[in-house]
Amino acid sequence: MSVSEIGEFALIRRLAKRLGAAASSDLLLGIGDDAAVWRAGDQVLLATTDTMVEGVHFLPGVPWADVGWKALAVNVSDIAAMGGTPLFALVTLALPPRTGERDIEALYDGLSESARRYGVTVAGGDIVRAPQVSVTVALIGRAEQKDGEPLLLRRDRAQAGDVIAVTGTLGDSAAGLRRLKEDVAASGPLARAHLRPAPPLAAAQLAVRLGIICGMDVSDGLLQDVGHICEMSKLGADVHADAVPISAELRAAYPDDALALACSGGEDYQLVLLGPRERVERLQTQVEMPIAVIGEITTGPPRARLLDAAGAEIHLDSPGWDQLRPHGRPSGRSG
Repeated sequence: MSVSEIGEFALIRRLAKRLGAAASSDLLLGIGDDAAVWRAGDQVLLATTDTMVEGVHFLPGVPWADVGWKALAVNVSDIAAMGGTPLFALVTLALPPRTGERDIEALYDGLSESARRYGVTVAGGDIVRAPQVSVTVALIGRAEQKDGEPLLLRRDRAQAGDVIAVTGTLGDSAAGLRRLKEDVAASGPLARAHLRPAPPLAAAQLAVRLGIICGMDVSDGLLQDVGHICEMSKLGADVHADAVPISAELRAAYPDDALALACSGGEDYQLVLLGPRERVERLQTQVEMPIAVIGEITTGPPRARLLDAAGAEIHLDSPGWDQLRPHGRPSGRSG
């Protein structure tokens, strides 16, 4: 059986089984969440890594500075998805010998700009020869602690009755990718949402301080990502279509596809947060960006349902993206 038949998430589960149980008691959270978590002395550290490959994760011809920004930002999103603080990055470049020097300098200009935005220090890395350009970033972060316990967002901490909330708007990145496929020089808010994601790091950090303990970033598509939480928490989820936040730009550009793009497009790098309504409402009053309540966790089967105003389920062609399936697309999905 090929990896395309197995799929990304089933392959991850198979590989995790081959590794066996973690041997170190210092490892608090391993394979299965947005980042690994372990104790190092009196600190709790986080680690994540993502790779972007030309023609697979970003379209040829997009500005190299945007590639650099996004290569780091998608890793920052993983640290935000845990409620942590990003600290140090290692960058590996795989380059064909024909690659232009100015192109890679521009890539690093964008990466450096992203690093300054999120307080990250690029501490080193590697350069290797390859048939196509790829950029791999490994990012180390730190979790806040309270009374010796780490404050973390986790996928397996949902409770029946929790509300489901998301930051920002959804679907803009997928719409921006569509625009870029039509014209690689496309500009405007949709294209920018795809090329320069801005993970809501501060909102994630405040969420854990307020006692919200379940969440992740929206990278594979809202319904698929909520489905990951359902699987890990062994609970169901109802998402209300009319509550999903969709920008005016997306509705104007693709009115017939806006809901599908928002629910399954992916690469938004916003947060989905789950917790008691009163904690989520408190978070809403303390952050500048919009946070919309879009559904609730149920005791039903462990999957996410999209419901219309009458309570009937809406079935989309796909709940989200899988890197190894035939429908995987050249874009920037890396979270």
